[in-house]
Amino acid sequence: MPLSLHDALIPSWLQILGALDRLIDKADAFCTESNLAPETIIDARLADDMLPFAYQVKSAAVHSLGAIEGVRSGTFAPDFTEPPASFAAMKVRIAETVKALEAIDPAEMEGFIGKPVVFAIGERRMPFTSDVFLLSFSQPNFYFHATAAYAILRHKGIAIGKRDYMGQMRIAQS
Repeated sequence: MPLSLHDALIPSWLQILGALDRLIDKADAFCTESNLAPETIIDARLADDMLPFAYQVKSAAVHSLGAIEGVRSGTFAPDFTEPPASFAAMKVRIAETVKALEAIDPAEMEGFIGKPVVFAIGERRMPFTSDVFLLSFSQPNFYFHATAAYAILRHKGIAIGKRDYMGQMRIAQS
């Protein structure tokens, strides 16, 4: 059986979003245990010209569910809304994203194949087919932001490792 577009994206997005949810818990616990203001992590960056942890979490939602919504409407544009301002708000954003992704019908996603979608940034327009947009634009962006969020937490001294980033793998059941 060929791999569907749904199978190529949704399960892995859910896996990493679940991992991000647990990373947020670890960041919150770290702040409590270390007597740090949550903003120390929420606003943390790896470099001055990089966007903060909260933005990275928001962007994982934007490049998964937001990408699906963009494909549905025919246009995807950058999300300029403010990122969640607390760990609790980040967890809500992740939970809402997970719930919506879990509800997506695989047949709907197969219907996306070949459908035009435009990435709009300012006056610039970049045409894609929906499947190519999801696989070549949104998926790499999703992993970039999830990895950046993980790296920021490591950089701030939170005891996490590769297993924390990987989340719950989908191991074959015998």
